[in-house]
Amino acid sequence: MGAKFSGVMGMSFQFLNRTVASVLAIVLLSTVCWAADQDKLDRLYGQLQDAEPAEARRVAKEIELEWSKSGSPAMDLLLKRGTDAMEAGDFASAIGHFTALTDHAPDFAEGWHRRAVAFAASEMYGPAVDDLRHALELNPRHYDAIAALGGILVKIEKPEVAAQAFQQVLAIHPHYREVTEALEHLDSQTGGADL
Repeated sequence: MGAKFSGVMGMSFQFLNRTVASVLAIVLLSTVCWAADQDKLDRLYGQLQDAEPAEARRVAKEIELEWSKSGSPAMDLLLKRGTDAMEAGDFASAIGHFTALTDHAPDFAEGWHRRAVAFAASEMYGPAVDDLRHALELNPRHYDAIAALGGILVKIEKPEVAAQAFQQVLAIHPHYREVTEALEHLDSQTGGADL
């Protein structure tokens, strides 16, 4: 029985490794292909690159507000209900709301991202990575989704790949404090070895 279990776990991690590799390829090589106010987002991403830390926080909040706009009041309500459930620690309900959202608005990247966060909080890393793949196919510059991927990679003990994800976040959002701290933590864990 133990051999069978370890074989299944090995297959799961092989699948997860392939999925992680495909998500990173999307992040690194993709073009912008989502339906938000692209001109506004392009301007905001440009401002984010040049901003001082305090200004970067304001610009990031504007970007995140744009990400949260589904274009439908019903979908916005599902996003809010799922987010409220997550904040209350009810990850099963959050996953349910976000699943309804992704079913009804499959082109809305933020629905996939938020469900991925709920899956990750429930330690369901395979589904989380798959949802991050969807989010990043729709919005390759979604630095929170890339940061979430990095966090999962840290949890599954893939520090080198996590560092790549975190560095990609900083290429988009140079003042993302939590990601900078995560990279510093990874560096201290590896004794300064190149990740």
